[in-house]
Amino acid sequence: IILAAGEGTRMKSKKSKVLHTLLNKTMISYVLDASVEAGAAKNVIIAGKNRAFLEEKIQEENVSFKTQEIGEGIPYGTGYAVSLALEEIADDDTVLILTGDIPLITGKTLKSFVDYHKDYKSIATVLTATIEDPTGYGRVVKDEQGNMLKIVEHKDCSEEELEIKEFNSGIMALQGKALKDSISKLDTDNEQGELYLTDIFEILREEGGNISTFLIDDVEEVYGINSKLQLAEAEKIMKRRVNEKFMIDGVVMEDPERTFIEPGVEIGRDTYIGSGVRIFGKTKIGESCEIFGDSFIKDSILDDEVVIKSSYIIESEIGEGTDVGPFSHLRPNSKLGKHVHIGDFVEIKKSTVGDGTKAGHLAYLGDVDLGENINISCGVIFANYDGKNKARTKVGSGSFIGSNANIVAPCEIEEEAYIAAGSTITKAVKKGELAIERGTQANIAGWVDKRKKNGKL
Repeated sequence: IILAAGEGTRMKSKKSKVLHTLLNKTMISYVLDASVEAGAAKNVIIAGKNRAFLEEKIQEENVSFKTQEIGEGIPYGTGYAVSLALEEIADDDTVLILTGDIPLITGKTLKSFVDYHKDYKSIATVLTATIEDPTGYGRVVKDEQGNMLKIVEHKDCSEEELEIKEFNSGIMALQGKALKDSISKLDTDNEQGELYLTDIFEILREEGGNISTFLIDDVEEVYGINSKLQLAEAEKIMKRRVNEKFMIDGVVMEDPERTFIEPGVEIGRDTYIGSGVRIFGKTKIGESCEIFGDSFIKDSILDDEVVIKSSYIIESEIGEGTDVGPFSHLRPNSKLGKHVHIGDFVEIKKSTVGDGTKAGHLAYLGDVDLGENINISCGVIFANYDGKNKARTKVGSGSFIGSNANIVAPCEIEEEAYIAAGSTITKAVKKGELAIERGTQANIAGWVDKRKKNGKL
């Protein structure tokens, strides 16, 4: 059960708290992934006003949603939120309860926690940590033998209880029947007037149940996010984790603190990642590539020995030994072959570029299929849009497109054809032909002197 109904007013945002992102991935997605990694057979998300947005973002299987309504006559609190999922729970289930604002929790830790809960045959276990200043957290109260007695929310703590450093992370594991039996006995006799889920531990202990705690060393894993400042701090931690793993696996990073890579990206060994690079989505990068400063790559595939210089690569494929940039843009559905050269200020959209083809600078390649070993000179435009529809152009291998040429789609240029600089091509060009389309040049002798004499220059 993932609690995600809170509006997160301290975030000062119209966006639901759990939908804020770290490294381009929502907080709740991290929590859901950790739950699945820990072995959860199904996940129930408790949503509030944000339900429609959560359903839009979360499309995974074995996930269902319950809505926590608010208003007069409706209970408040985590106890009520969890009660909405009880119909999903069998008596012999092990129920893991999480909150959607702890994105740093790992599946490995959750699995160890659940295994501990089962091994000790507890009916309820809470995951705890210690911190020097646990202000705002519920304290874990124990007897002299270290047995857990209860959890007391911060606002309800006595002076003595406020001195306790061990706190409730909000993560719990419970036997299904114990959860259902105890949640029905909760009351609102507390400072907030809410149904506290944490009160079930005292209820179960008084009934003789075996309750326990699971103390973790890494307090960062249960770092709750309640403000944009905390979000930024958590992103730094996540970024460090991700980048350290890549470097251990053989990736070179110029400045890990200024490198942003989403978990799930794949990068081969000996690849160099420069400062300011951002890599997101389902991107796969091969070995011995070089990705230089401030490049942005999303949902793309780069083969080995690709070089990207300060460019945007979106939903595209780049073949072995190809170089792109600086300051070029591959838009979705672009595919570059092997040893292609794309220089500065080149935009490519929904196009294929064959092996060995070059576009050195200042060109637009839109809806074009280029063969192999073609030269695209400076200022070439493939005009693909008539104001209503888009059309494609095909250029055969070995062709040469001169500077400042406009190729108006639909058009086919066959192999080894030449297009003269400054031409606007609207008709097919056959193999081996030179196509030239220009106005006739006229040089008018004495024109400058005449204009000066008349005072016009």
